[in-house]
Amino acid sequence: MAANRKLLAAAAVCAAAVIGVTGCSSDSGDKDPFEGMSADKIAKKASTASRDAGSFTMLSRTTQDGQEITGKFSVLESGDCKATIESPKTGHSELLTIGKTSYIKGDETFWKATGPGVAGRVKGRWVKSPAKGDSACDLGGRKMFEGKKLKGLERGKDAEVDGQKTAVLVRKKGDETTTFYVALEGKPYFLKVTNDGDSKGTATFRDFDKPIDVKAPPSGEVVDEKELAGR
Repeated sequence: MAANRKLLAAAAVCAAAVIGVTGCSSDSGDKDPFEGMSADKIAKKASTASRDAGSFTMLSRTTQDGQEITGKFSVLESGDCKATIESPKTGHSELLTIGKTSYIKGDETFWKATGPGVAGRVKGRWVKSPAKGDSACDLGGRKMFEGKKLKGLERGKDAEVDGQKTAVLVRKKGDETTTFYVALEGKPYFLKVTNDGDSKGTATFRDFDKPIDVKAPPSGEVVDEKELAGR
């Protein structure tokens, strides 16, 4: 079912557009771990730390064509992940990636967007297919910590994100402004990224290196995409 993978990937692309909420200002006298570093070097350091984390969860909220799309992506270092995406156009969908296999489950709105008659054949089950690159989990996962937006940055005034002190890095290009929030305490993870321009959205990151349970659904709740395709 290439179409349903494209729908999920498209939703994740919206979240990925946030990468490459201003909190309270932080005027404490604590030592700045990034003292003397350029904004680009801070971003590179944060990119490495975030990408190398054993696991993390990303919450995304983007606006496309005036409609809000939300997603939650929990990603393991192995590449295994689970995700949920909510969209007015494509409904509710869930994705599991385990090794070389992906499982997709959606509501009637999601399957109707995939193609006529699919929902009736799926009957609430997960659709099993080979995992492919640039899936929703890829775009909502570690690839979020890469990209051209991590260059040409300037450091702004420090802020807080959910009570955590962060260095604020800003990239402005034309009418688009992307703001990165990097943890000032502990490992320099990205904690939040916002994008304001043609693409508007926010991504927040949490639960770095915490256990994530990703399990394949019971076999009785799964249908192979080849069966749906009549192969």
